[in-house]
Amino acid sequence: MSAAPSLAPPPSKWTTVTWLVCIIASIGFAFDIYELLMLPLIARPALMELGGFAPGTTGFSNWVGILFYVPAVAGGIFGLLGGYLTDLLGRRRVLTWSILLYAFAAFAAGFSTNLYMLLFFRCLVFIGVCVEFVAAVAWLAELFKDPQEREGVLGFTQAFSSIGGLMVALANGIAIAWAVGQPAPLLFGITLPAFQLPEIPGLLGTIKDPTAAWRYTLMSGLIPAIPLIIIRPFLPESPAWAKKRESGTLRRPSIAELFEPKLRRTTIVVTLMFACSFGAAFGAIQQMPQIVPGLPDVQAEIKAAVAKDFTPEQREALQTKLAGEGKSEEEIKKAIGAQTGKISGPIIQKKASHATKIQEIGGLIGRFAIAGLMLLIVSRRALLRIFLIPGLVIMPLVFGWAAVTSLSYLEYGIFIAGFLTVAQFSFWGNYLPHVYPVHLRGTGESFAANIGGRLIGTSFAAVTQWLALYLPNADKSPIVAAHNVAYVAAGVAFAVYLVNFIATFWLPEPDMTKHDD
Repeated sequence: MSAAPSLAPPPSKWTTVTWLVCIIASIGFAFDIYELLMLPLIARPALMELGGFAPGTTGFSNWVGILFYVPAVAGGIFGLLGGYLTDLLGRRRVLTWSILLYAFAAFAAGFSTNLYMLLFFRCLVFIGVCVEFVAAVAWLAELFKDPQEREGVLGFTQAFSSIGGLMVALANGIAIAWAVGQPAPLLFGITLPAFQLPEIPGLLGTIKDPTAAWRYTLMSGLIPAIPLIIIRPFLPESPAWAKKRESGTLRRPSIAELFEPKLRRTTIVVTLMFACSFGAAFGAIQQMPQIVPGLPDVQAEIKAAVAKDFTPEQREALQTKLAGEGKSEEEIKKAIGAQTGKISGPIIQKKASHATKIQEIGGLIGRFAIAGLMLLIVSRRALLRIFLIPGLVIMPLVFGWAAVTSLSYLEYGIFIAGFLTVAQFSFWGNYLPHVYPVHLRGTGESFAANIGGRLIGTSFAAVTQWLALYLPNADKSPIVAAHNVAYVAAGVAFAVYLVNFIATFWLPEPDMTKHDD
């Protein structure tokens, strides 16, 4: 490892416009992750309400996979188109419209009356998020000519992604508290209002639980649209892109050019590695809400809460009442399960939300750590290995042992897992602008991030859920199902970390002094 030399040109003078660009890019990065991390937090209650699926069942696992993967496919395909449009139409225009798309789609998803409606709006959210990342990275990379300044800006603005993760965990916690009329942080005693769609037979349907916390969490995704609408008129276009377009030297982007001899190795390797980074996040870390219910201390808390709020006498009275109404044994069982679910659901959601906060704190520190190391370590291969090598040991331990042993052990482990995994996303945000020329920057970044990361990488969320169904006794109880998810997550995490480490030997070392072609 050697320190990066001081390189010309000198750092630029920061103006109000420069700050505005960095602020809006930071907001975009924050809500990129905010929108993506919503799904692990809301999937369980949403599937139980909209689909009537019990955790651990085939229907539940299949729909978790669908909700993770189908939007990722849509995001990958349309995100690639968005990268092409970023090179064709400009960074600013595509960035602002992509943020508006995912903000309003997330708000609309809160009104979902069935799983297909939720799936549709999650696809729109993913499309917006996939396009936004590429446009923001290209925009920032071209705004700063000094290499060290550019590395610092790209690294530290991307750190706001983890702040977005903390924000969605906090928003979910507030929504859970408010939705059940409990005191919430800062604002006490507030109950969120019910939201109801107009009844249009055969089209929209009726919202079953209009005060469900998962709906409010989704709707909070509208927040980034507010500052964007205010700031947008003051945002400039990328100077490098605008200069080439005005001079007539901006070449037309081409996906085929990514696979010409000069760029083929770069495109293939970074796409594979980006997929592995996302695979670790979605195949393991984002499975927390499905893993937490199987922990012994969480089960003990649920058991105590059920014993307090749904006593044997109340259970017997409900059984007698339903039997008197002529309900079948299966219907009675479902009714009792629904009653206990009302008690256990908020507990599980709170624990999962808390684990997400801890993971994102680890990720935030990891992003700041890699942002600092980028200024000190010239070799990109060596830099990435600092995070990959420890992960080969730590990730299997976190998910194969801590995730089935104790919530406190898991919290320590998920902090480190977040540190090692989330930092890799900042690495790719800094690396990709250096290996593609201006006319291909958006297209190349989009192929790696959206085809590799969003389309292939996020599919590991479905892979983990589906593989867990094939482990012994997967359908016996929710606890066994949760443990199976944890064990599969451990295997998936180890596999993608290993592939990523091996792939570093073929990762091209970019010329860090080069700014534009």
